[in-house]
Amino acid sequence: MRLSEEIRALRRGRAPVTRSAEPWVPRPRPRPFPTDWARTPAASAARVIVRDLGLRTLTWTSTRPRVHGADLLAGIDGPVVFAANHASHLDTPLILGSLPPRLRRDVAVGAAADYFFDARWRAAATALAFNAFPIDRNGTGRPLDLAARLLRDGWHVLLYPEGTRSRDGWMRRFRLGAAVLCTDLGVPAVPVVVRGTYQAMPRGGHWPRPGRPAVTVRYGRPVAPREGESVREFGARLEDAVGRLWVEHDEGWWNALRAPVPRLTPRGPAAAPWRRIWESTRPVPVARRRVWPR
Repeated sequence: MRLSEEIRALRRGRAPVTRSAEPWVPRPRPRPFPTDWARTPAASAARVIVRDLGLRTLTWTSTRPRVHGADLLAGIDGPVVFAANHASHLDTPLILGSLPPRLRRDVAVGAAADYFFDARWRAAATALAFNAFPIDRNGTGRPLDLAARLLRDGWHVLLYPEGTRSRDGWMRRFRLGAAVLCTDLGVPAVPVVVRGTYQAMPRGGHWPRPGRPAVTVRYGRPVAPREGESVREFGARLEDAVGRLWVEHDEGWWNALRAPVPRLTPRGPAAAPWRRIWESTRPVPVARRRVWPR
């Protein structure tokens, strides 16, 4: 644009375009990393060695896991969504390692595309070790399409509805992705709570702290969508089920059964970040499962 044209444009109230400006060209969308190969018989056989023998042994010798509620999974005979809280990179190997072998071999894990699939070497390692598939957390594309296809094909899916790891050990509000899958496909969700992993290896850590810290994986009864139930209603009920398991870990089964719904979302105290972290890492005695109160 010439100087005279710029002056006329300014007089008309229009901002002239800089001479060095280049025309806007939309960026091509990156192609998602393919993961179908990770579910082939050869990759599944390799995963038994990498995950079941290698990662499980490493995790079980670096921490002291306790598993509760695995007996509630005996009746599962179709695809389900495992919905868990998320506080550490230890969560996935602990959950997969605590599942019965018949379920473990058919679980696909939803992993953040912008973290685990940003480099091809990391994407390949994640897909092979955990049978992981990418989920776009930025709201672009169709992040649930692959998860829905896996459920239709008979795979179980492990999702973290919070969308990211906790920064202070407390739970965040659940997103609706898991609820959408369950209500659209008519599959149940299994609530899962993992406790102690934030203390063992918090966000930013790359190895469990020394001393074999105690961690707990607790499963609840499958929660199925009701007829006519909306996505938000089922999502709230699923979040309450996870919160009830949190209370059960802290106060026992009976107290969790009687806990009112507003208590079932462990958001932590409304305090400074250091205080929230201090409260979330307070040692909690593992409550025994009691039928009757004292």
